[in-house]
Amino acid sequence: MHPLLVAAALALIGSPALALPVAPALAAPVAATLSAAGSAVVSRDAAALPAQLATILQAQALTGIVWTLVDPALGVRTGAAGLADARSAVPMTVQHRVHVGSVAKTALALGVLRLVQQGRLALDQPVAPLLHPLVLHNPWEAQAPVRLRHLLDHTSGLDDARLSQAFSLRVHAEAPLAEAFARQGHRLPVRVRPGETSSYSNSGYTLLGMVIEAVTRQPYERFLDTQLLQPLGLHDSSFRFSTQAGPQADARLAMGHFERGAAQAAVPIALRPAGQFSTTAADMGRLAQFLMGDGHLAGQPFVAAPLLRAMGQPTGTAAAAAGLAVGYALGLATRDRHGVPGRCHGGSSVGYRAMFCLYPSQQKAYFYAVNTDSDSADHAQIDWQLTTALSLAAPAPQTQVVAPPPGDAAAHEGWYLPSPSRFESLAWLDMLFGVQRLQRTATGWQLSRWPTGTTLALEPLGGALLRAPGRSIASHVLLSLPDGRRLISTGAQTHQRASPWRVLAPWASLSAAALGGVWLLLRGLQAAARRQWPAPALATALAGLLALLLPLPLFFGQSFLALGDLTPASALLAATSGVLPLTLLIGLGLKMRHRQRLRPAGGSAGWLDALAMAAVLQLCVVLAAWGLLPLRLWA
Repeated sequence: MHPLLVAAALALIGSPALALPVAPALAAPVAATLSAAGSAVVSRDAAALPAQLATILQAQALTGIVWTLVDPALGVRTGAAGLADARSAVPMTVQHRVHVGSVAKTALALGVLRLVQQGRLALDQPVAPLLHPLVLHNPWEAQAPVRLRHLLDHTSGLDDARLSQAFSLRVHAEAPLAEAFARQGHRLPVRVRPGETSSYSNSGYTLLGMVIEAVTRQPYERFLDTQLLQPLGLHDSSFRFSTQAGPQADARLAMGHFERGAAQAAVPIALRPAGQFSTTAADMGRLAQFLMGDGHLAGQPFVAAPLLRAMGQPTGTAAAAAGLAVGYALGLATRDRHGVPGRCHGGSSVGYRAMFCLYPSQQKAYFYAVNTDSDSADHAQIDWQLTTALSLAAPAPQTQVVAPPPGDAAAHEGWYLPSPSRFESLAWLDMLFGVQRLQRTATGWQLSRWPTGTTLALEPLGGALLRAPGRSIASHVLLSLPDGRRLISTGAQTHQRASPWRVLAPWASLSAAALGGVWLLLRGLQAAARRQWPAPALATALAGLLALLLPLPLFFGQSFLALGDLTPASALLAATSGVLPLTLLIGLGLKMRHRQRLRPAGGSAGWLDALAMAAVLQLCVVLAAWGLLPLRLWA
């Protein structure tokens, strides 16, 4: 796969790890177990759960799964199905440990709240003084510094991650956290006013690890393992790096897999506080019970109950101020899943996918981790089986309000772009593939994703709140800010209204370059068919275009996980993409030296050749302006 396409996929799906389509398909018998703490009586749905999940594993080509159900009557029930390792056909059991990716953020946030409980941190304190040697470039520093709460809530305005931070085989498991930002010169731009909107940021949670280390004067893993996990009784969990291969391999850690059963041992990650955490199903059940409790351990307050209740309840943002209840706060996100709002966190890492959901009002929760990182699998089927097994009571849905739309409704219609882009280095791709169009309908609103054309009908719930089908509470909100900006927000992602020209310009630029490139290639094929060498101008431009293919064999020959490293493949890609505009300029220069060949009297081919070169060259200029040319994946 071409690296630019990989980058586009990363920007669109927002996953810290992508699937690797290698190795033979998994075709192994599936084993399932279920253990119950407390009463042996389970509901019909829960009793059928092992077989149902085993069926899903086979249908979705997933290797194995562990899960947890928590309810007040039956306590913590854990189960497992499938295989812990596709190579040896070892059955998955509830004793196996798993990686959970970004579910680590919930546990790390709880550790930060523990420090708040101890008075060593405050949610509203600015964090910049604790981040040496990093510097936050915040244009709003005087009025709105980045505070601890902003990092916890993903409202800091910081970038999410770069390819070099997400895909690298050169990361040391115990490297100083600041090294993750060395390629950025330890300088992090704050792109929007802190606290205003949400934008998921793995970088922000890595900074939280640095905050913990600055306050406790010890590695964040050691502090959290000894001062958080041990007191909570999570003895099979750790923030330390663990893997399945090498001299210090963890024999209890289930092997990770990519699609079609390709085994993959865990590798260290640069932004490790954001996604490095291994645990068991039973430990996640204990964590869920604590998070839904009163915050006491052994009769003493460990984390104040109001802090626990605030997890997953967004505040401060423009969307929250407008009444939108869904969104992220203090390590959890309120999500409406199958019509039942809960506080959840999902995660993916090398070889794993996981989900953790709490329903505090019902004192119920579930957790699962599959040891296959697959983008093609429908994980919603697993969520549905677990929510059904818990017999969760759905709240009465908010009543649809049939009323006139807001007075400025017409001003909200139009085209929308992500604000900010989750991945700053790929913001230009967001302008292509992150476009939405909002239109009024007879019954409410329609939100279309462009260019895919998929649509979402939104019901009005009064004020500026809107609800998507299948939800019981509002899922979107329309915002009008004092500075005149029009936004639409899901609580987790915000889009800003933009002029049609700003939306169409990137597509016009890309389309012109594509047509120009196709024309040049056809002219080259025409010359080859005639067994003629192309004219020097055309040959030079074609050489620049065809050189872009040279890195592909090298990329196919290296590990997918090294995509963000400086390798022969990425170095050659940077070189060929950097030389391309030079070859186009030389080609145009040669054409200009023979201007008579561009005249209609001499035929249209020469004129079209020059136009095609200019069309490709303008895209090179655009990409260079957005920092995408030369294409340096390791930057």
